[in-house]
Formats: sequence, structure tokens, C-alpha cells
Amino acid sequence: MNAEDALPIATKPKSDVSNAVLREALSWLWVILAFLFITGTIVQARVIPSGSMERTLLVGDHLLMSRIGFEAELPMTPYHVRLWRDPHRQQIIVFRAPLPGEPDYIKRLIGLPGDEVEIREGVVSINGKPLVEPYRADPPNPTDNYGPVTVPQGQYFMMGDNRDDSYDSRYWGFVPRKNIIGTPVMVYMSINAPEDTWNPGHIRDRMEPYASIFLHPSIVRWRRIFKLF
Repeated sequence: MNAEDALPIATKPKSDVSNAVLREALSWLWVILAFLFITGTIVQARVIPSGSMERTLLVGDHLLMSRIGFEAELPMTPYHVRLWRDPHRQQIIVFRAPLPGEPDYIKRLIGLPGDEVEIREGVVSINGKPLVEPYRADPPNPTDNYGPVTVPQGQYFMMGDNRDDSYDSRYWGFVPRKNIIGTPVMVYMSINAPEDTWNPGHIRDRMEPYASIFLHPSIVRWRRIFKLF
């Protein structure tokens, strides 16, 4: 067979290649949209950077936070919409800090709209009745006094479980309903590392404990994994 009799090599038509590229692009677009929908309305991952909620939440706890019913947002934008669900008393809440430039906070809801909140010698009273708080890290501090104050409509009074190490509504006031993002549902990982490791923006610092898990598994608080709220 000479060169003139050789069969031509089959090639895919340009339209087939274009269609394949388009299908691949659409597949990735759906993946991205699904991710944005899930993180914007259903669940987000968070990490605890401070001891203000000890012993309930420890520094280095990695949480899954439910947003269902509380708020919907377009991730990485300032656009968010309040949904139908309102928080209840003593529920742990993740919310946007009512202070400019601060990261999101996580505290326990103590006062509902219309409640009168008072603290005397560390004991919290709601509408004149002492609040039972089995989750507190330490006994009431006799030097802790506050109020009474009435929580405005549409706002909430938040406090940390570790009262002596919590920057909360006693210092910066109330939390508007529009600031509430969600509530934690489960600890999926807990790593014993310094507080600074988990501060926002310290991505490089976090790589060391993550990598150390394989060499030093004892830094993982294994008993806290899958803890539910």
C-alpha cells in the first residue's frame, strides 16, 4: 500500500469537542452552585478560637453549624436574608459581632426580647427569677454585677459559659436578630493547640497542628468528636 492509499486518521468534529467542554463547564458550575447553596443556607464549618465558651466548647473544637431557618446568604458577599426561625433561651448561637472589624462570635443566648436581665454576685436572673445554668465553667463570681436591663424588641442578650473570660453583652450590648447566623450541631474534630493558632487569618499557623495529627495523634481530643448539641 502506497502513501496515496493510506486511510485518513479520524478526528472528532470541532462541534463535539466544544460540546464536551461545555458539558464539563456546566458540571463544575452546578458543583459550585450546590456548594454556595449548602454553605449559604444549610451548614458551615467553624472553629473555636477562644475559651469564652469553656467547658461547653474548647479552643480548637471544629464545629458544623446549622443555618437552616435562621439565615440565607450569598457566601463571600454582604448579602443575607433573615428566615423564619428564631433562637430560644440558652441556645448556643453563632452571630456576626456587633462591633466593626470583629469576626463572628459564638455565645449562649440568655435574654430574649422583652426580658429583664440582672446579674447579682454572678447569679443571672431573668424577669426576677434565677436562671439555672448547669453549663457554666465556674461557680458564680461574687464581683459580677450587672443591670437590670430590658432587652429591646428584635434583639438578644448573649453571654459566654466561661463568664470570667467572656467578652459578651455585658460589655458591648445587645445582638440584633439580623446578626444571627446559626447554631452548632456537632463537633467533627477537636485539636489541642494554642489559641493564636485558630484566630482568623492564621491559615499558615493551622497547618502545623493539622500535619502533626499523623505524628502526634494525642493532640486530637478523640472523645469530643461527634459531640452533639
